[in-house]
Amino acid sequence: MAGDAPRKKAAPRKKPAAPGAPGNPAPLALYRKYRPASFAEVKGQEHVTEPLQQALRNGRVNHAYLFSGPRGCGKTSSARILARSLNCEQGPTPDPCGVCASCVALAPSGPGSIDVIEIDAASHGGVDDARDLRERAFYAPVSGRFKIYIIDEAHMVTSGGFNALLKLVEEPPPHLKFVFATTEPEKVIPTIRSRTHHYPFRLVPPAVLRELLEQILGTEGVSYEPAVLPLVVKAGAGSVRDSLSVLDQLLAGAGPEGLTYDRTVTLLGYSDDSLLDEMVDALASGDGAAVFGTVDRAVEGGHDPRRFAADLLDRLRDLIILAAVPGAGHSGLLDAPADRLERMAEQAGRFGQAELTRAAEIVSEGLIQMRGTTSPRLLLELMCAQVLLPAASTGEKALLARLERLEHQLAGGLRGQVEPASLPTRSPDVPGGTARQEGPGSPARSAPPGRAVPRADEAPRGEAEIQLREGPPARAGQQADSDARHEPATAPAAHADPGQQRGAAPLDADTLRERWPDILDTVRSERKVAWMLLNSASVQELRNGLLTIAFPSEGNARGFAASGHDQVLIGALAAMLGLNVRVRAVAGGPAAAGSRPVSSGGHGPAGGDLQHPPADAPPVQAGPAPGREGAGPSSAGRQGPDPVPSGPSAPGTSAPGTSTP
Repeated sequence: MAGDAPRKKAAPRKKPAAPGAPGNPAPLALYRKYRPASFAEVKGQEHVTEPLQQALRNGRVNHAYLFSGPRGCGKTSSARILARSLNCEQGPTPDPCGVCASCVALAPSGPGSIDVIEIDAASHGGVDDARDLRERAFYAPVSGRFKIYIIDEAHMVTSGGFNALLKLVEEPPPHLKFVFATTEPEKVIPTIRSRTHHYPFRLVPPAVLRELLEQILGTEGVSYEPAVLPLVVKAGAGSVRDSLSVLDQLLAGAGPEGLTYDRTVTLLGYSDDSLLDEMVDALASGDGAAVFGTVDRAVEGGHDPRRFAADLLDRLRDLIILAAVPGAGHSGLLDAPADRLERMAEQAGRFGQAELTRAAEIVSEGLIQMRGTTSPRLLLELMCAQVLLPAASTGEKALLARLERLEHQLAGGLRGQVEPASLPTRSPDVPGGTARQEGPGSPARSAPPGRAVPRADEAPRGEAEIQLREGPPARAGQQADSDARHEPATAPAAHADPGQQRGAAPLDADTLRERWPDILDTVRSERKVAWMLLNSASVQELRNGLLTIAFPSEGNARGFAASGHDQVLIGALAAMLGLNVRVRAVAGGPAAAGSRPVSSGGHGPAGGDLQHPPADAPPVQAGPAPGREGAGPSSAGRQGPDPVPSGPSAPGTSAPGTSTP
């Protein structure tokens, strides 16, 4: 019609591609694109590839092989490479040429060979499938040197199927080879397993896997942040195929900036490092509000409590390794960026080994309980509460954790924040004041009535040695109590001149008990926690270079020995007395005589209980002082008709019939 605008010609439509015509090829998955084509390209399995290559060089190739190992570690790929090496025109050779018809057909991207048959035993593992394979196996290969059967997932073959193959595997024709690949070799019947050469594959080490990922990313031309690769390696768990699948997923969603840490953490479902840092810092400082606040932010942010607990356990494991091996990051024990290693080293320094180990065990046990729980957040909070409160547990590790926390507080000048429960307890009948608190200038207390105060320089050497060898005399009644309270007056010169005292008597248990307060003072200047523990201990025995220290409880004894406090005591003994001994901590048992006397049953005058002197008070010799007339053994420590000194008894003399302690 006139006046109508001319119509535009429609663009020609594109004809659909004919079926089977080559179009735009779909990108291959990374685990298929980078499948190894030779034994040299198989990563992390040198213990398998090198013997196989040597067997090919020596011409000693077996008729049946069994490849076992975790998924994605190279079993099926190695079976294809073995088939390629056997049928290469230059072979059998450990290095296929890659250009002959057989090598091209058996390449990772090749169409395959009619002489290499792969069977999935998960769907072809019955008796009928085995019989069909047995009938076709006797035919000669079409173009290759050997006919090779690769049976994948061999553990899925039934017992009947294995029995149908048994005769063929035992005596195959010369042109036939078998390669069984399985993740569970124990399910392959022994009669088949014994007729094969078994090669166990392993998980690929993280360092090797990281190097492979870096090569692939360089080939693909993709930029990435250094913190991404440890997450990919962790997600792959040693499997090359799983790691490449994770990397392929990350590359598919990567932007122009490449692979970023934030997107990787979100996509893989891991806990962010900032949350873990906050949790570890709060646990180290004992800040309960910060701990439970971090748990709340993690749950509100969509993190699975189980995943967060597992990541926290991994962090505690890294801290334990860093505390034990400060250079773990440089030696390859830990795979993390330098700034992350520095941060974790700082966190490890705020804990003790016992505290870290105890926290890791609590989280590990909590993860086991989380498997079937309906409230994982509650269990996560309970785990954190147990880590925060070592005093709530009575085990050895809880005690060590409390001691380490106390050491950190004392070292940092936080003496006002020491937990009362972590201090050693003293019996309520022990007097508050101790002789150790008196300075050198304190006036000497009066000796018991009727007893002369000897001087250390007046006692003959032989007489002093006899008194020390006699051992601790028994005491009973108020006389023993009075002696224990007034014992510093018996030898004032000995404390004033320790060198003279050491020269006058040999170093034995009694000498150590006399010098125990001075030894404790030296220990206190070195380590206050060791001094606190030793306050409740006593010298039990010194024999053959072994010093036995008795503690009131087994927990105190174990804590003293496990925390290195015994080395502090050994150093103090060597510095003060020149004594080179080994120290053994024991629990319970009778208190050392002269160090902490025990009650003799309360038969003293007035029926009162005996008061124990402090555990760190020096011992007292209950024998007669030199020069005293008519002195004899005390009747309180003897049984039978022993003579009793005539005259009025001294105050505090025990009643007849008092038993020995």
